[in-house]
Amino acid sequence: MKSTFFTLLTFSVITFCSLPVLNAQAFVDVETGVAFTGYNDVAIPSDTGTKISLKDDTSSNYALALRIRAGYTFANRHTVFVLAAPLTVLGSAVIDRDLQYQGKTFTTGTQVDSMYRFNSFRLTYRYTFINMDAFILSGGLTGKIRSADIALMSENAYAHRSDLGVVPLINFMTCWKFNDYVSLLLDADALVTPFGRAEDALFAVQYNYSPNATLRLGYRVLEGGSDGGGNVYTFALFHYITAGVMVSF
Repeated sequence: MKSTFFTLLTFSVITFCSLPVLNAQAFVDVETGVAFTGYNDVAIPSDTGTKISLKDDTSSNYALALRIRAGYTFANRHTVFVLAAPLTVLGSAVIDRDLQYQGKTFTTGTQVDSMYRFNSFRLTYRYTFINMDAFILSGGLTGKIRSADIALMSENAYAHRSDLGVVPLINFMTCWKFNDYVSLLLDADALVTPFGRAEDALFAVQYNYSPNATLRLGYRVLEGGSDGGGNVYTFALFHYITAGVMVSF
């Protein structure tokens, strides 16, 4: 399945990047905001390790978030873009129970710091099926590289687990335009399989500041994880309050 996905994605990128530049419009999109932990549960190994809540056991703080996206739209229908979306959430607390993580024991009454890093890098192709004055509907494919690391630290112990993987996702975007200036946007990458799930969705109000600049305020939800069947259990949910600007050239 993955080989077929990346074959189609590579073919799409090569095909549409070879179209004449005169038919293309470049854009850069920058988004910033604050991410709050809904839940963040981890057990490694999942069969013998403690199920740890990084939200409750180590009192994860809010985190500042930044996303940068850049791409091209060809012939008003075909869009190819890359995205970088780093996220690091820190926590710290005096734990009230023993925690077993990656073969290390963190004992009751000690100060434990946590670090949850989830950096996402994506390449997306999507096609605009409907392009009307009042409504836009697009869909496509995303290839996602995730770089994750979860660490616990105390005066007496340190343990971490890192992971680097490639995940295929379905991309979806729709926009409702109320007038020439105000619109509603829903933009998402998501996929659910028997091995895990991933959802990253933005709902935002947009304002066309100029013909080449669009401002937005919105809410983003990032959720997902996997149960590795005795190896790794990790599921997390983050709520974002965001602001962004997209500039086209």
